[in-house]
Amino acid sequence: MAGGAHGPKHLRALTEIVLDALEDAVPARGGPLPAGGPEAVAVSTRALCSPVLPEEGVGPEVALADVVRAVAEGAADPADPACVAHLHCPPLAVAVAADLAGAALNPSMDSWDQAPAAGVIEELTTAALARLVHPAAPDPDALITSGGTESNLVALLLAREGASPGALRVVTGANAHHSVHRAAWMLGLPAPVVVACRDGRIDPAALDRALTALAGAPLLVVATAGTTDEGRIDPLPEIAGSAARHGARLHVDAAYGGPLLFSEHLAPRLAGLERADTVTFDLHKLGWQPVAAGVLAVADAATLAPLALRTDYLNADDDTEAGLPDLLGRSIRTTRRPDALKMAVTFRALGRRGLGALVEHCVRTAHGFGRAVDDHPALRRRPGDIGISTVLFRPAAADALPGEQGDAVVAAVRRTLLAEGRAVLGRAVADDGDGPARLWLKATLLHPNAATADLLPLLDLVTTAADRAARGISAAEGTGAPATERLSP
Repeated sequence: MAGGAHGPKHLRALTEIVLDALEDAVPARGGPLPAGGPEAVAVSTRALCSPVLPEEGVGPEVALADVVRAVAEGAADPADPACVAHLHCPPLAVAVAADLAGAALNPSMDSWDQAPAAGVIEELTTAALARLVHPAAPDPDALITSGGTESNLVALLLAREGASPGALRVVTGANAHHSVHRAAWMLGLPAPVVVACRDGRIDPAALDRALTALAGAPLLVVATAGTTDEGRIDPLPEIAGSAARHGARLHVDAAYGGPLLFSEHLAPRLAGLERADTVTFDLHKLGWQPVAAGVLAVADAATLAPLALRTDYLNADDDTEAGLPDLLGRSIRTTRRPDALKMAVTFRALGRRGLGALVEHCVRTAHGFGRAVDDHPALRRRPGDIGISTVLFRPAAADALPGEQGDAVVAAVRRTLLAEGRAVLGRAVADDGDGPARLWLKATLLHPNAATADLLPLLDLVTTAADRAARGISAAEGTGAPATERLSP
């Protein structure tokens, strides 16, 4: 066992096996991703891990060495500077170590007698985050969630429970995360009303027209502070004003952009966030926590009342009256991990200034990377500002071909680099200035230590792969052969 008097001794020996496997995997993998694509990864993984359920066990040391080796050698490693496709951060070592303690002690955050101290740590952590998001609110609060999707679901749930009369109508931008639409569907709400965006941000005039058309219905406006594809921040002050004029609640999905609040320099970009009723905040993005590390902040703790639940074995009335804290109403889940533990350790280790410095580093690096793209003769950055730490760009070789063929080059570049294990770049469809929507390569820069110089090799990898892809597509067009497959962006 990991816990108890002898647990740490057993865990220490097994942890050495894990650390050795992780260390050995880096040269064995040879890059940010294993080469060979899905089939090669599946073959090598099955060779080490099959059968998963043998008739006779192989023992903890062998099983641990084999499975950790397989998952580490076959990993997409966000600590590699060339792994920049997603909002997928390299976790801080201090946070991972804290997560290990949480796993070993295994407190379940649904009753005090399963998590006496962990419940206090969660209370301290949520109070600090609630005050960060809503500094002037008289009684803010926050919940720990599994991530942005759960936070958005709970925000819509709370808005639905507070709506009357009639069904809640959700109004959001075309830039909203898919989880907003999924949450409305799961909660039996009408499909969200989608308003137009300009340059990846909600158009306040379009929002105002949509709210006017829905007059008389209970309304929830959902804005975004850090879109997944472009890192755009909606015009929060204007949106908050429009929501107030129409009597609408306001939820802001700040899963990506919320940690800008740690930085005194960057926090003004989120002006207006404090006016939201609920805010999604996610620390396994620009917070460098192991998954999961989501937060839902509320301006008024009373908003959480609909989550209250009584069940005798977890929070009996007489236990609560006797002073045992009630944890069950702190989540839509029952059993849940002590995810606040790693957050608390990280917060105490770095402080707000230390966290802010890491966020600022990522933002600076993105701007430096953007300038490098601008200076590269074979690449073109998407026109406009850089969104938080996201840079969209495409090779000139793609621009030299007609629309769909050019997009096919971009898609082929990404898949080629994935198959070769050289780079993990994302993809996004976005307007080309005032022109048509195009497919772009996406670099989402969340590495708290990587400098712009560490990212420059990506540019040469992209241009080389693009030239090969463009030649292949042009040759296929000339011979009438099928062009390179173009996946839907």
